[in-house]
Amino acid sequence: MLTTLRPENDRQKPAARWSPIYHSLRDAIVGHRLSPGTKLPEDELASIYSVSRTVIRAALQELSHDWLVRLEPNRGAFVAQPSPKEAREVFEARALIEPRVAALAARAAKPGDVGLLRHHLEREHEALHAGRDSDAIMLSALFHVGIAEIADQSVMTGFVRDLVSHSSLIIALYWKRRDTTCESYAHHALVDAIEAGDPDKAADLMKEHMLDLLSGLDLNRTEQKPGNLADILR
Repeated sequence: MLTTLRPENDRQKPAARWSPIYHSLRDAIVGHRLSPGTKLPEDELASIYSVSRTVIRAALQELSHDWLVRLEPNRGAFVAQPSPKEAREVFEARALIEPRVAALAARAAKPGDVGLLRHHLEREHEALHAGRDSDAIMLSALFHVGIAEIADQSVMTGFVRDLVSHSSLIIALYWKRRDTTCESYAHHALVDAIEAGDPDKAADLMKEHMLDLLSGLDLNRTEQKPGNLADILR
């Protein structure tokens, strides 16, 4: 069942006090305002956002699920710092798994699924053209999870969800082209192949897309010095 790309008002979404903090920190991380390795002390964040440490802890836990934050026992939370080697491994894994997922989606897709994919592309392009890079990266990730859900393979969907979450920070840190978030032609071509029920073409397009994403990263980028949390987040 395709749930990831459905409009938010069609999904049950319980309110969470940590959600605004999660989105604020996510945008600061993906937008390069918080550098990799920056320490995220619960007490300082609680003061900045005027919430309890419990709320901060929940937001940091959610960010760690998205591979944006690293939680270390007895040391606290830090902005994740994927290495160039890790970045290559993530995209090599995606290049192995996602072409197969795209082929399965091309065999299984219904008209309603294709409609949701096309609507999602509109949101993705709107974010990119508006300069909302953090939203564009996250929407691009959801597009790939949506394809996996259409394929109706729960194990593979879990793999894809994990890998694209990991990829989001990698793309934000290492991209050398703004369109590395996912060029419009790549996603449009994938949807066309899925709609046409052409598994071979969908698989080929997805593999090319993964290789293009990897080639669009500058894995020699130097690290930035962490800044002051209050100045960055307020």
